[in-house]
Amino acid sequence: MKSWRSSLRLVWLPGLLAATLVPAGAAFAQDSDNALPIAALGGLMLFFVCIGLAFYIYFSLALMTIARKTNTENGWFAWIPILNCILMLNVAKKPIWWIILFLIPLVNIVVAIIVWMGVAEARNKPNWWGILMIVPVANLVVPGYLAWAD
Repeated sequence: MKSWRSSLRLVWLPGLLAATLVPAGAAFAQDSDNALPIAALGGLMLFFVCIGLAFYIYFSLALMTIARKTNTENGWFAWIPILNCILMLNVAKKPIWWIILFLIPLVNIVVAIIVWMGVAEARNKPNWWGILMIVPVANLVVPGYLAWAD
């Protein structure tokens, strides 16, 4: 008997592809008057999904590298959405119950900054690198710097 997790794994990727490609399929229908906007919307959705996937891979690789360089166990947690927060807490040497604070709006911003400051200290970098995570473009650079800088 299949578990719901294995069934979910089989469904999410085709569902994602269907959600992005169905609008484009309507564009190729000959009786559609608004074919071009629908095709543009499908292409735009596919573009943003690819960009989001690229950022997810980048942050996961950076966090996994940080975990490896700080000798933190279970570096593969970086690839699983909730477990990557637990991995960051382990790297920063913060209590695991702080995962609850990540679920509270506005509090999660402060906690994330404190955790990234702890991650920077674990990598022997100044803790102000964690504060840079609230700066819009710098938050793309900080994980890579903490992961791959000597």
